[in-house]
Order: sequence, then structure tokens, then C-alpha cells
Amino acid sequence: MAQSNHTSEVTEFVLLGLTQSPNLKVILFLVFLTVYIMTWLGNLTIIMTVIFTHQLHTPMYFLLANLAFMDISDSTVTALKMLQGLITHSNTISYNWCTAQMFFFHFTASSVDFLLVVMAVDRYIAIYKPLQYLLIMNQAVCIRLVAGAWLGGFVHSIVQMAIFIQLPFCGPNILDNFFCDIPQVIKLVCIDTYAIELLMVANSGLIVAVMFFVLLISYAVILVKIRTHVTESKHKALSTCTTQIIVLSLNFGPAIFIYDRPFKVFPGDKIVSVMYTLITPMLNSMIFTLRNTEMRNSIRKLKRKILSSRNRTFD
Repeated sequence: MAQSNHTSEVTEFVLLGLTQSPNLKVILFLVFLTVYIMTWLGNLTIIMTVIFTHQLHTPMYFLLANLAFMDISDSTVTALKMLQGLITHSNTISYNWCTAQMFFFHFTASSVDFLLVVMAVDRYIAIYKPLQYLLIMNQAVCIRLVAGAWLGGFVHSIVQMAIFIQLPFCGPNILDNFFCDIPQVIKLVCIDTYAIELLMVANSGLIVAVMFFVLLISYAVILVKIRTHVTESKHKALSTCTTQIIVLSLNFGPAIFIYDRPFKVFPGDKIVSVMYTLITPMLNSMIFTLRNTEMRNSIRKLKRKILSSRNRTFD
């Protein structure tokens, strides 16, 4: 009936955030500001190292640099609003900004998931087709695969938003979260949402779960191949695959917990949300850097090169 009138009655949402304690808000602000800065520094270091190190101009590091860029984008969508709310005590967000935040969050987060699939394909080809690897994963193919990951994220998010913007909102407008996300916002709709929730679960949770288990099986096959064929690069390949499995679990595990069920509220939801929106983008860069000897050495060389060039400038 007056669906548009229902929607116009709710012009903003109130975010309850992580806590109502002023003192705790200050502590959380400092903690998550540090996390956000480390996310930027870690991922930007990876991007710049890959760009300025010729030895890293390979498909694997090209994909890693793009993952770092996606992680920065993903974290920024939620972190800035949360930090603003913690320091200014501004806990409202307009309907339009809430919709935009959900769109860009699902756009960047699902693009990360699709890129992790691409990275698994890259490792599969590197292990099973080593002689044809660079021919198959040439620059044009890599660019198309990354573009496909972004396109997949866009399509996923636009489908979510196409469903969302048709829903009527007539109050209440309180969201028990620190950012706008579909599971909480859907609960404020004026109509019965069970069918919509199932549709959202199918579009988000089911796809994520299937992707996760297929990827785990794929990496299991790759690990078997590595173990049964002893080569001089065996340990490097094993370390790379193990690293990607850890990152895979950090990205897909929390997403499955949040989205792979009808939208009921659980006590640990906020903690899991903090994990996959703020902590995981930071950990991705740390894991890839700390577990990758080639990346660590390249960062040290680039650092020495920058410092030596500065010293020559000052001299």
C-alpha cells in the first residue's frame, strides 16, 4: 500500500554501538584507531613493496596486492563511522548513508571472498601446471580475474540492495550494532521478514558456505599434491598454501556465523562483527608478511633503499 510512506517515516537509524560507557568508549576508540592505522600501514606496505620490487611482479603477488587494497577499502567502510561514534558520541546514521554503508560493505567484503577464490585457482595452477603457469596466469588474465572479483562483489551487493530498498520501515529505528548491516536492519521492517531473511541467507550465507568448503577441498587436493611430489620449492609452496588457508578461515568463518542462518541475535554477534570488519583486514597483511620470507626480505630491501636515498638527499 503506502510502502514509500512507510520508508519515509524512518529517516535515520540509531546505532547502539559496542558500549554505552563513556570511559570504555575512549579505550575502544584508541584500540580500534590503532587497529585501523595498522591495517592501512600493513596493507599499504604490501602494495608499495609489490609495485617497487621487480622480483614480486608475479601473478601471486599481483593478487596479494589487490587483496591488500580490498582489505583497506573493506575496513574503511565500517571503521570510520564506528570511530566517529566512539569519540563524538554521535550514534545516528541517516537512512541513505545506512543503505550506502551496507552496499559498499557487501561490495568490498564479497569482492575479497571472490579474490580468495582466484588466489586458490592461482595456487592450483602453480602446483599442477608449473611449466605453463606464467603462460596461463599472464598479466591480462590476472587483470580480468581481479576485475571479475570486483564485478562479483558488485552483483552480489546490488542484488542485496535491490531487495532492501523495497522494504517498508515505520519504526523502531534502533540498531544493536556499530554499523549498518542487513541482519540487524531487516529486523526493523514493518512486515513479516522470514521469507526475505531466507532469500538473504541464500544470497549471502549459503554462497559463502559453499565457496568456503569448495576452497577447503581444493587446498586439501593441493596439499596432497605438494606432499607426494618432493621438490626444492616444496616448503615454499606448503607455506604459501597454509597462509592462504589461514586467511581463508579468518574471512569465511565469521561470515558464515553471521549470514548462514535466519537473522537471529546471538550474544557473540558484535564480537564476530568486529573480527571480520576490523581485525581480519589487519591480520591478513600481518599473516602474509610474517609467513612469507620473500615478502619480508623485499620489505627490508625497499626500506634500506628508501633510507639510503633520503641520506643521499640530505648529504
